[in-house]
Amino acid sequence: MDASVSLVQRMPYTTAFPKALGTGLLVSTARPVSTDLRAKMEQLIDGYEHVLSRFRADSLVTRIGNAEHGGHFDFPNWAGPLFDLYDALHDVTRGAIDPCVGEDLIRLGYDPTLSFTVEADAVERLGALRGRPVWGHDVVRSDGTTLVTHGSVHLDFGACGKGYLVDLLGGLLGGLEPSCVPHEPHPQHAMRKDSAHTAGATDFNRENTFPEFVIDAGGDLLVHTSSPIRVALEDPDDSSRAVGVAEICDGALCASAPSRRHWEVAVDERTHLAIHHLLNAVDGLPAQQMEATWITVQSTSVADYPTAVADGLATALFIADPNELSNTFAFDCATLDTDRHATISASFPGRFF
Repeated sequence: MDASVSLVQRMPYTTAFPKALGTGLLVSTARPVSTDLRAKMEQLIDGYEHVLSRFRADSLVTRIGNAEHGGHFDFPNWAGPLFDLYDALHDVTRGAIDPCVGEDLIRLGYDPTLSFTVEADAVERLGALRGRPVWGHDVVRSDGTTLVTHGSVHLDFGACGKGYLVDLLGGLLGGLEPSCVPHEPHPQHAMRKDSAHTAGATDFNRENTFPEFVIDAGGDLLVHTSSPIRVALEDPDDSSRAVGVAEICDGALCASAPSRRHWEVAVDERTHLAIHHLLNAVDGLPAQQMEATWITVQSTSVADYPTAVADGLATALFIADPNELSNTFAFDCATLDTDRHATISASFPGRFF
């Protein structure tokens, strides 16, 4: 397949899920997605949000946040690899990436009602440094996918959650069907490729599989193609412009920037403080040094989780050194800091203009 042929020509069929994860999701394929497969994808998206969305009143994470005395909370077995990834990110960033950051986001106004109103005492209560619950201490994993708490904990899986859903949907397109049943056991450390096929996945009708596809979830991409597609690197200051371009054919490309989710708070009559959702979980404050990040993670199979890893690392680069992250994860990256200074790793499949 000629890489110069446009994506629309190569994959003319688009399956849209406009409400998925609040940003919408598009699946491009060379032939139509069957009614049966689309139904499975819709069921997966709804089941995923029913478990992990802190913006849904009926979700499991909302129930955890409302549990004043804590409890034991059983997640679906597909959540095991996601928890493994958060364990690794929490460790390598020394706690700067932490699902418990949901409480800080709420205090800063990024709450389920999207009030964008900072609580009066937020500064005194933000972050692990000021006693906010911590992943692995106040939220403990039991039996792989059961979380144990002893009080109310507001979890947010946004750092990796969108990418992980993309990977699960990619698994459906590739012939793997994750279970949405919330009480099945799951072995720990399922991030390993040799165990990926057992992570709640069972084979189903191979006629529904797609050798090539592209999933676009608000700019986070999972690409499974035989030849590269070109992707513009969006200018965080102007969404109508690009600052560079990348090519990817089998793996994930994820970007992160505060420009799409930020709000201002009045400190006094003359001063306004810019707030965004990319926080350092240690102090609970928005990261200030980076303007945009792009991560690529290669994939050898639709059965592993490249988009979840790329999604999490795109956030982690706002508060962690890429050299330290590379001790745990294999990735390539490009960054643009607040002084518009661009950096790019040697093997990143793209360039800045």
